[in-house]
Amino acid sequence: MEAETPALVVRPGEAGGATLANGGFELLADGGAVSASRLSLTNGADGAPPHHHKLSHEVFYVLGGTMLFRLGDTLATVGKGGLVVVPPGLPHVFGAAEGEGADVFVVLSPGIERFGYFEQLAAISRGEVDFDSLIPEQDRYDVHFEKLPNWRSAPQNP
Repeated sequence: MEAETPALVVRPGEAGGATLANGGFELLADGGAVSASRLSLTNGADGAPPHHHKLSHEVFYVLGGTMLFRLGDTLATVGKGGLVVVPPGLPHVFGAAEGEGADVFVVLSPGIERFGYFEQLAAISRGEVDFDSLIPEQDRYDVHFEKLPNWRSAPQNP
């Protein structure tokens, strides 16, 4: 009989963490079938910078508050109980809606070890390191940055 892959169990208080300037990550699973985290954001705070994934789907389930997503050229406001699935290749960015905080469960599949990315992103948000430090890590973490200035505004047609 082949050895089975053991189940992953993360009990309350066992997850790692990364504190953002305006929120924080609870780091639940890193790599394997999924990468999973819980992200809490204060009122109107941005999450990750605009990016896409070449390999992974990213799934967001809003546990509380309201999130704003830019999904390619579409803006979507999603409240508690809402689900967003971002396919590989789609540029996206997200944050708490203006005037609201948000709590969201995030899963990437297949999983790629990303805890280092979240820790570095947290240090950038706190002003401890420069954003440019992540540029050489895009392939490693399957997080490829996009230029989406003023992402909270709907794109204008020329």
